[in-house]
Amino acid sequence: MSLTAPHKRCERPVRPGAALWLALCLTVSLPVWACSEERVVQTIELRKGVEEHGHAPECSGDTCSETASESTQTGGAEAAHSGHDAGIKRGVDTAGTDAKPSAGKSAAGTAGSKPVQPTAAGASAVAQNGAKPGDPGLGDPDYVDYGNGGYNVSHYDIRLRYTPSEDRLAGVTTITLAPSMHLSRFNLDFVLAVSEVTVNGEPAMFAREGQHELVITPASSLPEGTEAQVIVSYEDVPSRVRVQGMRRTGWWRTADGAIGAGAPENAWWWYPSNDHPTDKATHAVTVTVPEGVTVVSNGLQTMPPTAADQGWLTWSWRSSKHQQPYVSLLVIGDYELVERTTESGLPAIYAYSKRVDTASARPTVELTEEIVRWEETLFGPYPFEAMGGVVAPNDGIGYALETQTRPIYPVGYFSRGGGATVVAHESAHQWFGDSTAIKYWRDVWLSEGFATYAEWLYSEEQGTGTAQELFDANYSRYAPNDAFWQFVVGDPGKERVFDAAVYNRGAMTLHQLRLTVGDDKFFEILRMWTDVRRHSNGSTEDFRGLCELVSGKPLEDFFDAWLFTAGRPKLEAASSARAESASFAPLPVSWAAIAATQTMHPPR
Repeated sequence: MSLTAPHKRCERPVRPGAALWLALCLTVSLPVWACSEERVVQTIELRKGVEEHGHAPECSGDTCSETASESTQTGGAEAAHSGHDAGIKRGVDTAGTDAKPSAGKSAAGTAGSKPVQPTAAGASAVAQNGAKPGDPGLGDPDYVDYGNGGYNVSHYDIRLRYTPSEDRLAGVTTITLAPSMHLSRFNLDFVLAVSEVTVNGEPAMFAREGQHELVITPASSLPEGTEAQVIVSYEDVPSRVRVQGMRRTGWWRTADGAIGAGAPENAWWWYPSNDHPTDKATHAVTVTVPEGVTVVSNGLQTMPPTAADQGWLTWSWRSSKHQQPYVSLLVIGDYELVERTTESGLPAIYAYSKRVDTASARPTVELTEEIVRWEETLFGPYPFEAMGGVVAPNDGIGYALETQTRPIYPVGYFSRGGGATVVAHESAHQWFGDSTAIKYWRDVWLSEGFATYAEWLYSEEQGTGTAQELFDANYSRYAPNDAFWQFVVGDPGKERVFDAAVYNRGAMTLHQLRLTVGDDKFFEILRMWTDVRRHSNGSTEDFRGLCELVSGKPLEDFFDAWLFTAGRPKLEAASSARAESASFAPLPVSWAAIAATQTMHPPR
């Protein structure tokens, strides 16, 4: 595999002089012969982007885009919503009716409905001004139609009204986006019934294509470099909406409400989005529910629950850090909120279902603060504005998930004796997977392998088994011809993106990297990775480039052997003998807890 740059170069790089080049080499303890000028330039550009924008800049071609200011994100959304809140209060009455579609409205209620086509005059105008449609995907090799091309989202303002007894969700979502090309039309990922779409205050035509594409044609094309506000009104019963050919869902109806969470899809069932890890945005979530019902989302509450119309309350949450749609969270039901403050002054917010016994879960989940404090010593500063967790009832989500700032856990895991290993895993995801997100879904080992290795490091910290013992036990457990070794971890394919080998062999790869470069360089690599890719994305090639930069070693053969070649990688003679002897030794004490965490993976 050819080495690619740690991040696409933006505009014209400012090349450092020889003295600065040498100084940077020495800063990262590289011998001069191993530190190429090109890699130094790439590292400087990455660090400059982090300092200026809080994340590595997003690049397209030869230009970089910057994040819209928070005042732009929120102020425009407030104005745009002023004419739509009344519709949410009463519900979106036109969804699913037999009314004829018109500009800005459609009778299409489910994926696969008859499209509403733009007028010939509109198509002609588009052709004349040179605008083109955005792609129905972001170039992900496996999930080709996930996310959408032609624009970047800076903010989602999601306003919902939910009736638990009917599982009926009415919503108005305002999306603030910036076209990266001259757009004649663009797509969103969404599966609920839509009643109306406006773009910059004007009614827009919309249609359904494929399984989850909402195709929007604005009245006027959207020039590159401008900002647009897209308002989508919708109403549906999410638990009844199924995507053809998919057994997964991002909506879990419970006896007292619902949970919006899932991977790799989630938002489709409760807000329209550009659903791919590479398009992150801030989120504001406002939900009106009957009195006595609690709403939990990501980030922080912006105000206490406030009275809406008689018998209803409105809850408001906001994520001030960029967030990818699949780690968004919506929890509605009978929950107890517990709010604390960490030693560093961050809010820690926990939510426990009142319908189940959470006594076994509470002391474990509330170790989050202690575990995050320990993980900061390994991975660098915690990247978000809050932390915590949600313990969901048995009829909710069936697996643990790294929802940003507030992971969600099924109560059954703890009632079966599960311990803090899963908290170490999901907390590590706040660095690896949430803040430093993957670039493509085939890079998922950079998320799951790192979180699994965090379990091994936690075992080491607790004295219940070293990372070496856990590696040896895994290596000796599977014969060389076992299917476990025939799986290509660095390119798992769509059907096996959450395969157990992605987790375990991802962790094994990291352990071998640690042995190859040494502890000091290894943990420097982890901290630098989370620093330069903070609130951004990275690929396997990007990670390898950083490893070579910090270690001063060529690592192409290493990554090919551990990630891209079928078959069990060979170890040095001494390491191989030690690993083989592990098959006759007792398993580490932490083995059972780590194995229990393996049952908490999303379904394939």
